[in-house]
Amino acid sequence: MGKSTLFNRMTKSRDAIVADFAGLTRDRHYGNGRLGKHEYIVIDTGGFEPDASSGIFREMAKQTQQAVAESDVVIFVVDVRGGLSAQDHEIAKYLRRLGKPTLLVGNKAEGMKDSMHMAEFYELGLGEVYPISAAHGQGVRPLIEHALELLQLPEPEEDLEEQDKGVIRLAVAGRPNVGKSTLINTWLGEERLVAFDMPGTTRDAISVPFERHGQRFELIDTAGLRRKGKVFEAIEKFSVVKTLQAVESANVVLLLLDATQGVTDQDAHIAGFILESGRAVVLAVNKWDAVDDYQRQLVERSIETRLSFLKFAPLHFISAQKRQGLGPLWTSIMQAYKAATCKMPTPVLTRLLLESVQFQTPKKSGMYRPKLRYAHQGGMNPPVIVIHGNSLEHVTDAYKRFLESRFRKEFNLVGTPLRIEMKTSHNPYADN
Repeated sequence: MGKSTLFNRMTKSRDAIVADFAGLTRDRHYGNGRLGKHEYIVIDTGGFEPDASSGIFREMAKQTQQAVAESDVVIFVVDVRGGLSAQDHEIAKYLRRLGKPTLLVGNKAEGMKDSMHMAEFYELGLGEVYPISAAHGQGVRPLIEHALELLQLPEPEEDLEEQDKGVIRLAVAGRPNVGKSTLINTWLGEERLVAFDMPGTTRDAISVPFERHGQRFELIDTAGLRRKGKVFEAIEKFSVVKTLQAVESANVVLLLLDATQGVTDQDAHIAGFILESGRAVVLAVNKWDAVDDYQRQLVERSIETRLSFLKFAPLHFISAQKRQGLGPLWTSIMQAYKAATCKMPTPVLTRLLLESVQFQTPKKSGMYRPKLRYAHQGGMNPPVIVIHGNSLEHVTDAYKRFLESRFRKEFNLVGTPLRIEMKTSHNPYADN
């Protein structure tokens, strides 16, 4: 059908697996896209059979139903060359019943814009058919423009950052029932968010203003991210999209773990997404008062092994209900924010780079030895350090980690990822 190919076009990525046979995509897949000033999230789904009653097709149908429930606009992709099918009628009937804004897209329509093959799809009762070729990129940009027009989005405000100046956006993320809402209620001193012993109470990302010691915060309580097998209950309105957006829009993410359950695959998955997003992160193990010494040792060991890629993140053991360990937690949150937004002067970075090279020279690769000449800051939240020189493509990952440790120590970069980019100078004699 070409849904995954269209997804890759809309996100300008190769994130979705594409092959020349049907049914490859089974789980929902999320990707970011941008057109002009507008950013959007695209959800790629598997093949949809609304009446599937058993097996993998039923699970795929649930995944698709959940994706439709989360979305603002639905893009229904049909195969122009394959022609109209009974399944297309079933899907159209389901979408008409929902009444959600829907664009009917005829894929593989290269050279067939005015063909009779297009006309039969008007039977589906979903209005105009938009001809595209996902494989060749034809008609994809107008399609995105139509989708954004349906939303009637206001123009993004240029001074949005100015309006938010001085406010730290803190997202509390973690699995369902880990105590996110309880922690925020403890901070606020009121029952602002619904919190009781049932997973999935929070259905959306909820934003709450908060002030502490003169510093203004925006606390974001996110819906718990479930394991893949538990995400697709269509009746449940909790949105993965809102959680991902909350993490990406935050300055600092507090990743809450459950001491009674240890570190799970899902905890590692959430941690990986936070790292990919480049957000500053603080780890907190909640319900620490509810476990004995042996369980505590197991939790500490599992954090060391399963979340080793977050070694830079401060770790705290707390009890949200009993208000234990919350003071030091705030200290780490502020430290992580300062590290993520710190300014690193070019002379200091360059001096530190040259001292590092003098202390340990990068390995030679064949005929080439990388020459690192100077460094400057390329961005904040997360901090980006850009290093210029020659033959930098031969710098090993081990040497990059060595440089990262030196930069982290110099600028006290605790609680934030650090990205190092290598830019090799062009050799003017290379073409001679």
